[in-house]
Formats: sequence, structure tokens, C-alpha cells
Amino acid sequence: MPLNRRRFLALALGWPAVASAATSSVTLDTQPTDLVETLLSRAHIPRYSSELWLMIDDQQSTLSVYRGDALVEHYGPISLGRSGAKTQRVRGDNVTPLGEFRINRFNYQSRWHIFLGIDYPTPAHARMALEKGIYSQGDYEAYFDYYRRYGHPPQDTALGGAIGIHGIGSGDPEIHGRYHWTQGCVAVTNEQIERVAELVDVGTRVVIR
Repeated sequence: MPLNRRRFLALALGWPAVASAATSSVTLDTQPTDLVETLLSRAHIPRYSSELWLMIDDQQSTLSVYRGDALVEHYGPISLGRSGAKTQRVRGDNVTPLGEFRINRFNYQSRWHIFLGIDYPTPAHARMALEKGIYSQGDYEAYFDYYRRYGHPPQDTALGGAIGIHGIGSGDPEIHGRYHWTQGCVAVTNEQIERVAELVDVGTRVVIR
């Protein structure tokens, strides 16, 4: 069966792939829904008993590492975007995107000591952007074309990109401990990001809520 946009979205979100393979566009005949919020309602459930995954809590300003339901590491306070955290982010707004992600790259030469990139924007964020008019139909189609071709989401659309978890580099630990200072990423101390990098791998699930 051809992997069109709707089927790709269904697979990416873990939905039953029951949509017609002939459908190449999304019909927007209902009010926009917060798809990311819906997905987050079950994101705290481990995928299997020994899964190692990360929970980033916006309200508590904490990062927790879990093995299944067991807490392995817990850090706080952490720093998030200067403009808070929301399910819908756009380029340049300094917002940390809420949602369920996967780590897809490591950068040990980062100015922030270590950078763990996540696969933002996800198909759910792209769908919401279309429903809200942030993406045109052409933008939406281009998003999935890029994702299918390269295996990761584009980083230069209206939704922005380059989101991840990192240290503070040569930044001021006191500012880090008192303020949310990033442009949308999640920041922990250099020592903490070293420990997190030891535990996780490409594919590790990251929940930001």
C-alpha cells in the first residue's frame, strides 16, 4: 500500500492505519483539536516494563528519568523556553513545545556542552499547524515529503526546529537555577546532561508536558 500523508500520520501517531490510501489531503470540516494534548494524556504510560524514558514537567521544572515506572534520576530546577511551554510552537517565539518525542541525534561539540536533539516538529504538531492555518496545505505536504525522504522532520518551517535537551555550557549556573532562559530547548546543568547522555540513546522517548 502506498505510504501517503494520511497513512504516514497514522503510523507516526500509532493510530490504526485505516485511512484510504487514495486520500492525499486532510479534510478540515471540524474545529481544530489539540492533538498533542490528546496524545499527552497517555504518554506517561511506559511502552513496556523496562523502557527507559524521560519525563520533563513544565509546571514542576523537573526532568525525570524512568525505567518503566521506576524513577532512576530526578533533576530540578531545569530551564525551559523564556516564553513558557505550549502544544503549539512557532519559529522564534521562545516556547518549549509540549508533546511526545524521540531523541534522534547527539552533539558532543555543542556550545551547550552536550546537545540531545529531539524529533520536533512531530506529525501531530504538523497536523495542528495545518488546522490552525500556520501551515498551508502545501507546507503540510512538503513536511511529509521531507520526513519520508530524510527520516526526520524539517527544521526550517514555520514551526521552527533545533529543539533538544542540553547543558548550560559556559553559562551562569545561578541564572539557570532562577530563570527559564532558553529559546525553546530544555536545559539542565553540564553534569546532569552528561549523566542523561550516558543513559539514553537514539530512539529514547521524551515526554514534555
